Amino acid sequence: MFENLSDKLDRAFKLLKGQGTITEVNIAETLKDVRKALLDADVNYKIAKTFTDNVKQKALGSNVLNAIKPGEMMVKITHEELTELMGGQSQEINLKGTPTVILIAGLQGSGKTTFSGKLASYLKNKKGRSVLLTACDVYRPAAIEQLKILGAQVDVPVYTEEGNQDPIKIAKEAINFAKLRGYNTIIIDTAGRLAIDQEMMNEIARIKDAVKPHEILFVVDAMTGQDAVNTAKEFNDRLNFDGVVLTKLDGDTRGGAALSIRSVVDKPIKFVSSGEKMEALDVFYPERMADRILGMGDIVSLVEKAQEQFDSEEARKLQKKIAKDQFNFEDFLNQIQQIKKMGNLKDLASMIPGVGKAIRDLDFDDNAFKSIEAIIKSMTPSERNDPSLLNGNRRKRIATGSGTNIQEVNRLIKQFDETRKMMKMMSSGKNMSRMMQNMKPR
Repeated sequence: MFENLSDKLDRAFKLLKGQGTITEVNIAETLKDVRKALLDADVNYKIAKTFTDNVKQKALGSNVLNAIKPGEMMVKITHEELTELMGGQSQEINLKGTPTVILIAGLQGSGKTTFSGKLASYLKNKKGRSVLLTACDVYRPAAIEQLKILGAQVDVPVYTEEGNQDPIKIAKEAINFAKLRGYNTIIIDTAGRLAIDQEMMNEIARIKDAVKPHEILFVVDAMTGQDAVNTAKEFNDRLNFDGVVLTKLDGDTRGGAALSIRSVVDKPIKFVSSGEKMEALDVFYPERMADRILGMGDIVSLVEKAQEQFDSEEARKLQKKIAKDQFNFEDFLNQIQQIKKMGNLKDLASMIPGVGKAIRDLDFDDNAFKSIEAIIKSMTPSERNDPSLLNGNRRKRIATGSGTNIQEVNRLIKQFDETRKMMKMMSSGKNMSRMMQNMKPR
């Protein structure tokens, strides 16, 4: 997401590099390109103009006019304005009430049901909530079954009423069920609807009146751009929702929704979602998103994702093994599996400052370690624990068992040996990223 916008903003700021000061003339040229970049990203014209006007006003202030590096100062000002445009600070979901009732609304195909599963996983695992999912999409044949599958994946029960075609009654009964069974959070997944479909819009308004939710989240597909913003306004006029969820941020989107929606509906973006994995849900942090738009990476989010997956005690044990030159293929396989749980590998790499552009065109997907995993899993437990056992005959057997060839097996073992020596010498976790780079299939 935002790759084209990031490139265009970078080119715009280059106009100021080498300039002694910011002037009316050079800033006008730069902001013309910034405004065009925003419009190309499908940002509302009025919002783009207001944004560049605000940047210009700050950039022409007396403190900035005397700046030694006007290009860097311009990036700083733009970063501040982007952060403010997207809401300034993150806003958590409201969990008041017993049980807390969360109503999910949105367009057809926006990803509401998938988000409902992700939100259930987030609230259960990160907030310690006892969650009940409720299937109130009685119109889409596969919707109830889909929610059941997602509920099973995250180990959260799903309330359904087979044959009942009244979503209002289902929602009310689900709340009674939650109270009786002691669930403190209920997520109500509703049917997708079109903003122009007045009957369906009236129905979700009646659901709201019936269940009196503590939190209403509007789910919108970020790939729909400015249309998403217009639709959000219509939904907000009817529901007065509490927050926005942007889905499908891993798609080929221009990002206009993320930059415009906060200003149009005056409601915060609370979550962003990408991919189908149930863990792929993040709280929306405007400042961190501004970092990524301006090519600064998002190292804070990367560290948080790592902390969620890596146990500190296990990390200490691993560090001792590295220091004693006992790091083996079993350890390496465990590390790969932990890293894969953090999310899409390309997205993770893009969070590292300066890396995003370098890996943009590389084949760096979730299958990047597939052949490595196959080779390691074709080893016996003793071979994984003691790589010195891997003679020629064993390597041939491993190649056959993993569906690879002897050259790939030899290359992996050679790279592993070199990396282990380096890790032993350095005895530092900083080398893990280099190890992963060395191990990546070529």
